Order: sequence, then C-alpha cells, then structure tokens
Amino acid sequence: MPYRRLPNTDQARIRALKAVIAKADTQGVYDMAISLKTLTDARNYLVRFEAAHLYYVECFENQSAAGRKHQANVKMARLYLSHFLQVLNLAVLRSEVRLAHKSFYGLPSDSTSLPDLTSEASIVEWGRKIIDGENKRISQGGIPIYNPTVAKVRVHYDIFAESYEKQKNLQALTSRSLEEVSSMRPGVDALILNIWNQVEAKFANFLPNEKRLNLCRDYGLVYYYRTSEKEIE
Repeated sequence: MPYRRLPNTDQARIRALKAVIAKADTQGVYDMAISLKTLTDARNYLVRFEAAHLYYVECFENQSAAGRKHQANVKMARLYLSHFLQVLNLAVLRSEVRLAHKSFYGLPSDSTSLPDLTSEASIVEWGRKIIDGENKRISQGGIPIYNPTVAKVRVHYDIFAESYEKQKNLQALTSRSLEEVSSMRPGVDALILNIWNQVEAKFANFLPNEKRLNLCRDYGLVYYYRTSEKEIE
C-alpha cells in the first residue's frame, strides 16, 4: 500500500496549495472534495506564503551576490592592514619609528606578532586603530610609513567597511524574511494536512484502489511506493 508524504520544502508546499486550488477551480461548488471554507483558506494562505517565500529568495540572492564582492573587499583590506603592520615593525627594528609609539596603534611594544585579522570584526577594529594611530604619530612629527601609506590603507579599509555594513544589513533582511516564512510553515502544513484528509475521506469508498489514489492525486496528494511494492500500470 503506497503512503502519502506531506511537503517538506517551501516550493512543495506552494505546489500543494496551487494543485488543490487549480482542481477546485475546475469543479462545481457541490462537487469539490474539500469545503468552501478550506478552499478559501488555501487561497489566502497561498497568496501570503508565496509572497513571503519569494521575498526571502530575493533577499537571499541579493545577500549572496553582494557577498561575493564583499569577500574581495575583505581580502584587500586584510592584505593592506597586514602589510602596513609588517612595514611598521620593520621601521621599529630600524629605529625609524620609536618603540613607544607602537602604543598609538594599540600594539604591544614587546612583540612583533601581528594581530589576528581572520574575522571581519577584527578587521573593523584593527583598521580603525591602525589608521588613527598612524595619523596621531604623524601629527607628533613622526615620519609616515610608506608602501603602503596610511592613505592607501584607508582607501581599502573604507571600501571594506562600507560593504561590511551593507552585508550586515542584507543578512538582517534575509534573517527577518526567513523568520516570516518559518512562522507561516506550521499553519500551511496544518492546512495541507486538513485538505488531504478531506480529499481522502471524500474518495475513501472508491474502488479499485488505484482509481482512488488517482482521484486524490488530482488534488495534489503525493503518494510513494515502498521498494517492495510495484505500482500498477
């Protein structure tokens, strides 16, 4: 005996609602396998759920597209910050920059290790420290670091910071749209279960069995045969 399987993806949920509405549209009011109230609920849920799903897909695609460009900005900002710090440490070793001035950048004076720049949050933090520190040191008569200059570092840092904020906003939109879709799923699932129960009850006495299953399939019900079963052609 085949068994039915309720939709487990948003696209399948939408298809299930569309199938029962399309079938009901071809039937008379008194010939429908579901109640008029259930049909009205299906129409209302379909409009709201499909709109919410499409908006989530749009938000996710926008985030993904912007994310690819953002990762390039992350790479360049990390590269310039890391390179600047390496040149700074070499300048300290050559006594071109006073050891005590490393504190301007928030760096320890007893280590030449670079700060951890693996996360985007750390790039935001250290980028600001490095730019502010270099400007402060120069304002006190220090010789500017070259190759790269702080101006060049700032260009790439600002590009990164802008895309970082944009990406956070896009992620927030995607998260909110997904929450909206997720909050609607239990109601949609309960409605589809109710529809399928009504349809199966309507055709419960139809024989042979395959005819009953085909009548139910017309309303969007999905049946699966177990591996040990052979579908009647």
